[in-house]
Amino acid sequence: MTQALLRAEFLPMHERDLEGVTALEASLQVFPWSRGNFSDSMNAGHSVWVLREGVDLIGFSVVMSVIDEAHLLNIGVCKQHQGRGYGARLLRHTMECAHLGGAGRMFLEVRPSNARAVELYRHFGFRQIGLRKGYYPAVVGREDGLVFDRELP
Repeated sequence: MTQALLRAEFLPMHERDLEGVTALEASLQVFPWSRGNFSDSMNAGHSVWVLREGVDLIGFSVVMSVIDEAHLLNIGVCKQHQGRGYGARLLRHTMECAHLGGAGRMFLEVRPSNARAVELYRHFGFRQIGLRKGYYPAVVGREDGLVFDRELP
């Protein structure tokens, strides 16, 4: 693990983070979440985190828990930091937080076209359990969503 990766720290997402998180999300997605989506997740009490190295925003995650299940709603890592282990560290953190919160299983949806994310989830033991036809908006039409799950921890 690099020194930079080790220096990065997880912090609960706050109102002051919304501008940066929304900008990061917009740089990653063609159809990004809005500031309101992130704010609503915070207000709903979801597990919302940022990963920072000093003042630099590296990534974020949003997890909704319901009884003993967790649903990874959104996760992202700044493009210039992708491929360096930050995504793995962020995903591990979200799974640990969900487990500590009482979740025994985590679910998520991912675009089939997002090969890096699919590979990351599979690396962490997620398995595909379903397909949501036309789940995501796309530049032309809609894109399916692969449904994955994994037992925690």
